[in-house]
Amino acid sequence: MPRILFRFWFSVMDVRGDGIFPDEVVIQILARLPVKSLFRFKTVCKLWYRLSLDKYFIQLYNEVSRKNPMILVEISDSSESKTSLICVDNLRGVSEFSLNFLNDRVKVRASCNGLLCCSSIPDKGVFYVCNPVTREYRLLPKSRERHVTRFYPDGEATLVGLACDSAYRKFNVVLAGYHRMFGHRPDGSFICLVFDSELNKWRKFVSFQDDHFTHMNKNQVVFVNNALHWLTASSTYILVLDLSCEVWRKMQLPYDLICGTGNRIYLLDFDGCLSVIKISEAWMNIWVLKDYWKDEWCMVDKVSLRCIRGMVPGIFPISQTGECVFLATHKQILVYHRKTQVWKEMYSVKYSSTLPLWFSAHAYRSTMFSCN
Repeated sequence: MPRILFRFWFSVMDVRGDGIFPDEVVIQILARLPVKSLFRFKTVCKLWYRLSLDKYFIQLYNEVSRKNPMILVEISDSSESKTSLICVDNLRGVSEFSLNFLNDRVKVRASCNGLLCCSSIPDKGVFYVCNPVTREYRLLPKSRERHVTRFYPDGEATLVGLACDSAYRKFNVVLAGYHRMFGHRPDGSFICLVFDSELNKWRKFVSFQDDHFTHMNKNQVVFVNNALHWLTASSTYILVLDLSCEVWRKMQLPYDLICGTGNRIYLLDFDGCLSVIKISEAWMNIWVLKDYWKDEWCMVDKVSLRCIRGMVPGIFPISQTGECVFLATHKQILVYHRKTQVWKEMYSVKYSSTLPLWFSAHAYRSTMFSCN
């Protein structure tokens, strides 16, 4: 039995002669344990066994985990023969995950509310949605998109998004990109395929877009207000897909946020709100969209980068809450604690990696969200 569970069980037996705490106290404590420990020790008692199926406890656990940001990073060795998945956690440090239960070579394309959307490397067009902690997964049916058309230019969707609605226990997967008929030039049509977990099928709609995206723009998709958001390569506006009506729209960023030369801008989640982080040579400014419908942005923090000056050109913010910000460099994962204004290295690659850590880093949080 892990030490944390042993200490908890011993304290329960020690404080009360009958060995019983009020159920609510037990539930509040268990909601703060790692998901792996909860599933491993369901046999301790009937209460613990029922928790993994209890809607109230699942909602409580997911709410608690929202306050604990993590980074999920795919790491491959120099020969690319082995790929591992590590999770960097502000509370528990570094742990390693495995997606071997999928029985396929995959890459993580998107993350939302504890679920991952993965695409098969050997088989293009094959997608999985899984919870790496509970090891549940779902193989998505192939779309009925005709083989004579394909995503342009490399056959893969430009944008991949995962939207998990924890309140209604359902999810959507979005594949979007420029299409062309085989043997024809692209005509500017932007095809969007949306998978509905309740209906277990894809639906398609077509629009016309002229947007471009960097690699980080594609990775940093944010799901809030039942919409998916991507920052465009120009960093002047956000492309929004409203899933309630399946309409694309553009959200303009305020001039004060994007002004200046040499700045880098990134789109993140901030405790359930849209957030933009602007990095210059000396500062990291954190903006939050306080009123989503009125487009009211405000700067909530201004962080000096003097003590990590040498890292600034290659540093990328990945995940954040009101308490801390996780950032990735080529070989390191750093965390900045906003209250104490302290920087800390959380992880460092010990060998030569084929790709920088920020290239395959995703914001993540551990939940009991089911994909089935």
